[in-house]
Amino acid sequence: MHRIQYHTYGGPETMRLEEFELPSPGKGEVAVTVRATSVNPIDWKLRQGQLKMMTGRSFPRAMGSDFSGVVGAVSPDVTRFKPGDEVFGIARLKESGAFADAVVTLESYLAVKPAELSFEQAAALPTGSVMAWNGLVERARLRSGQRVFVAGATGGVGEAVVQVARMLGATVAGSTGAASLERARDLAVEPVFDYARTDLGQRDDLRGAFDIVFDTSGSLPVKTALRMLKKNGVFLDINATPAKFLHAALIRRHKIFFCTPTTQILTDAARAAVDGHIRMSIGETVPFASGIDLITSLEKGRKIPGKGLIVMDARP
Repeated sequence: MHRIQYHTYGGPETMRLEEFELPSPGKGEVAVTVRATSVNPIDWKLRQGQLKMMTGRSFPRAMGSDFSGVVGAVSPDVTRFKPGDEVFGIARLKESGAFADAVVTLESYLAVKPAELSFEQAAALPTGSVMAWNGLVERARLRSGQRVFVAGATGGVGEAVVQVARMLGATVAGSTGAASLERARDLAVEPVFDYARTDLGQRDDLRGAFDIVFDTSGSLPVKTALRMLKKNGVFLDINATPAKFLHAALIRRHKIFFCTPTTQILTDAARAAVDGHIRMSIGETVPFASGIDLITSLEKGRKIPGKGLIVMDARP
């Protein structure tokens, strides 16, 4: 078996496509033969060492979060899945490993892939939809009729946040790059601002305008986000830094969080996708052999109109 891994924290040059031995599933674990996997910024942030206090210094380390595939083996205590089931889900943050022929993850990080979704569609779904649910529902308690601002409204997470917010009855405004303004409008983001040309902190019409401000891109200053909130509003932030952790400890409206999947959230996301409420754009698809090139180009800032996908060779 092969996977994309690295032997030291660093830039794209540290990635290697190498052989590895898949461990047998331990307690509560499932081994999945990967059919498709999608690229998220967290994948290269982990490899850069931005969260090495969590991931440690044991090498080689694997890469990749989101995937879809077919269950190959389960531990004796697993009850939800059996070999042959088509599933999708997320690899554990510390171990990662989705950019591989096969991956082992927790039973609770998986859900059954609906027949109506392709493996590619399912692989594009997990992190964005889970982050949207973790933030909007679990932390901000979004209610129908509220106003939400999404910074990075057409990114991999932002696109999911916009759609989940609208599905739950919110109105959504946001920001994105100039090339993606029309895409944001197609998602019913209104108004939408070009973040390169608009200083949101200077817009009086945005002061105190939103129940929730969700920064999916890391482009929104904390001071600006708080200025945009209503009195009891919530600032959702998925771009952790030591300074932000300190600020969030002092300001309760500032909530920093990581992706926390459950089978129920993933199942609900899949149903929403089947029903047409969530449609994750796929910008580019490459074979496994070209995966490192795709990750490198996205990490260096190349923009594509949707998620980057790595697809494995077809298997029986």
